[in-house]
Amino acid sequence: MSQGAAPDAAPAQGALACYASHPAHTRGRRYPATPAPTRNDYQRDRDRIVHSSAFRRLVYKTQVFLNHEGDLFRTRLTHSLEVAQLARSIARALQLNEDLTEAIALAHDLGHTPFGHAGQDALDECMAAHGGFEHNLQSLRVVDELERRYPGHDGLNLSFETREGILKHCSRANARRIERAEPGGVVRRFLDGTQPSLEAQLANLADEIAYNAHDIDDGVRSGLLTLEQMADAPLFARFLQDTLREYPQLQGRRVLYESIRRMLSAQVYDVIDATGAALRAAAPGSADEARRAGPLVRFGIEMRAQSAALKRFLFANLYRHPQVEQTMNQARQAVRELFNAYLSGRAALPPSFTRHASQPRAVADYIAGMTDRFAMREYERLTGQRLVG
Repeated sequence: MSQGAAPDAAPAQGALACYASHPAHTRGRRYPATPAPTRNDYQRDRDRIVHSSAFRRLVYKTQVFLNHEGDLFRTRLTHSLEVAQLARSIARALQLNEDLTEAIALAHDLGHTPFGHAGQDALDECMAAHGGFEHNLQSLRVVDELERRYPGHDGLNLSFETREGILKHCSRANARRIERAEPGGVVRRFLDGTQPSLEAQLANLADEIAYNAHDIDDGVRSGLLTLEQMADAPLFARFLQDTLREYPQLQGRRVLYESIRRMLSAQVYDVIDATGAALRAAAPGSADEARRAGPLVRFGIEMRAQSAALKRFLFANLYRHPQVEQTMNQARQAVRELFNAYLSGRAALPPSFTRHASQPRAVADYIAGMTDRFAMREYERLTGQRLVG
């Protein structure tokens, strides 16, 4: 399939490829569970994630702009839905498991702090003497321990493959610690150099595609970026020029939306083409063989370079914009003050957070689970100061 050329009709999820993750071959759950009569294990994982408290809280967690700054900016929830849509579409074309891909995509940000990466960085600083804070590891902690919905165990008791995919990054120190408790488990690949499932690789790349697209949209909507500026980002500029050439009278947001739509389509078809070629070259005969074959889900060389350049552009012009930086500096200070208040005992943690972890880790768990607006209210309650506004 050539780049940017859509198939005549979207294929339905049919037979899975031999290298896909088959639910019948799952490595199972941490606790035994009776099979469901109408859903496979990955469908059950997806449903458990969607019904979790942590998933609902994503609607009030920052992507780039704080929750109060506008009703139409992306949140962690809408971001996760967009990642799931992109990942599922590509999975279908590659005959990978759509349900597993979707479950991983929906859960990948469950451990994110309030206030986006600023909150994560501040919490990592606060936890430096206590093992640090990694939001991917926190997402796994959420589904393994912090969600408490079942009578016989903590966590959502997800399948190995979903848990493996949620843990996109993990330091070697944390990997060694978790490996001691779960030998050969979800962190083993960080120690032996293998890859997660193809579905996990795909969810990871779809995350990057979604990020770039919706941050352009939100950046222009906010007024912090202009279409004229975006002409300096070659990947987007190409589709902006194509849009204006085909629709010279088009104005306003329609220009932006059409340009983003074309960019997304080109990236999706590029991943399908490049990954298909990599799979044909590696010829894995099973999901486990694919894990040992190195990263296989990928952009083509040119698209990889253009996507990386777009990320650098957004980092310099949006994420480091003085207005964003000012708000995020306030957010970092708020997280630090909240952490110190709970750790010192000036503010009390809910009892459920003090039963299963050290005091610093319990404080990190509590703060990481806060929404933006709850964290802002807590900050105002404890300090008498408004965070923003």
